[in-house]
Amino acid sequence: MKDSQTIAKAANEIILESISDGVFTVDHNWRIMSFNRAAEEITGTSRNEAIGRYCWEVFRSNMCEGDCALKRTMKEGKSFVSSSTYIINNRQQRVPIGVSTSPLKNHKGEILGGVEIFRDHSLVEELRRELIGTFEVGDMVSRSKGMKKIFNILQQVAESDSTVLIEGETGTGKELMASALHNLSLRKEEPFVAINCGALPDTLLESELFGYKAGAFTNADRDKPGLFQAAGKGTILLDEIGDTSSAFQVRLLRVLEEKEFQPLGSVEKIKTDTRIVAATNRDLGQMVENGGFRRDLFYRINIIRFLLPPLRERMEDIPLLVERFIKKLNHIKGRSVSSVSKETMSLLLAHDYPGNIRELENIIEHGFVLCPDGEIEAAHLPAYLLQQDRGHTTGRLSMEESVGLSEKETIVQALKKNNYNRLAAAKELGVHKSTFFRKVKKYQIVLPESDGRSGHKDFH
Repeated sequence: MKDSQTIAKAANEIILESISDGVFTVDHNWRIMSFNRAAEEITGTSRNEAIGRYCWEVFRSNMCEGDCALKRTMKEGKSFVSSSTYIINNRQQRVPIGVSTSPLKNHKGEILGGVEIFRDHSLVEELRRELIGTFEVGDMVSRSKGMKKIFNILQQVAESDSTVLIEGETGTGKELMASALHNLSLRKEEPFVAINCGALPDTLLESELFGYKAGAFTNADRDKPGLFQAAGKGTILLDEIGDTSSAFQVRLLRVLEEKEFQPLGSVEKIKTDTRIVAATNRDLGQMVENGGFRRDLFYRINIIRFLLPPLRERMEDIPLLVERFIKKLNHIKGRSVSSVSKETMSLLLAHDYPGNIRELENIIEHGFVLCPDGEIEAAHLPAYLLQQDRGHTTGRLSMEESVGLSEKETIVQALKKNNYNRLAAAKELGVHKSTFFRKVKKYQIVLPESDGRSGHKDFH
């Protein structure tokens, strides 16, 4: 009997080691008890490193902080097949996976822990993106031809040490592009720092970038290293460089040419090997012609130039971006908003996005906050989109009008959802009934005589 059990155990171990799915088990304290060969390959973590550690330390998934399938399995004692998710392997790469979980029981049916089986979907995702023409680099995703051209050369540019200029309207993702360049480069293990040059006066900007010595100015009671020192051999993004003064541009040019800088109040220069990426929402070439930007600095930073198209020129990316933003918010907030309704998507596709991708993300977050669950409906969107859809052409609403219209739509939706049960609607919105009725009167919302409960009348 013992021989047959030993043979069966050995056979199970051989099977676990030969399958292509990653498998690991945890005890009730969430510590890993076993870890097969495929799990090692997918996560990049060896068995010896994994066993004994908490599962979330090794299996770094977007589910770990929210909807953990293994946690539900351990709690409810039943198996789950989770939707697609991803993990971060030990090379800091995002790996798409599919997950299944089951309780780990002994021969008496007692739960000893949990078992998780996961499959690497990288090839499937790559094929899917090819079929639908989707391209993804870092946190950027697109299916537009203009962005494809950029993605095609991004790796080559990243591996060089050349200075890069990124131009594009506000909100087009210039900082994401700079971050992607850094993460694809040989400097990826070094710091990435960013500074908005247009938001600071010259003196403060120079002290932030180059640092200062004690006594350089009033209240400078100690030495402070600047961002060039903090970045080291990494990458520094000089955002909105087109808004800097001519005097600052001279000093920056000297840093680029001599590969050294001088902290304020110091007589010594410090060598730097930081890669510079510059970004602007202005046309620097035109500024050079008009005398608004130094020609010598322009040619020094314009070795490689990317022009990010505005969102109105890549409208095919809106569904992809909406999906990405909803996933991000679900992960942060621990919720399960599924998507947007067809009417909502129609409104999103009809807008011209003067604020570009940043505006779209804000719109989705607005809808996410007001959406109780399921799909983001049109009523959950900011008021100016709804006003635009109704054919108003007299200009956008004021902030107060926008908030009011949005609040009214939210109250109406809550009432409809609860069959005009006033108490239930107020409870769902998290407001006291007196506050709820003040707002109903303020927005002149017409209520039916019955409050949605049999035999009950209006309670105001």
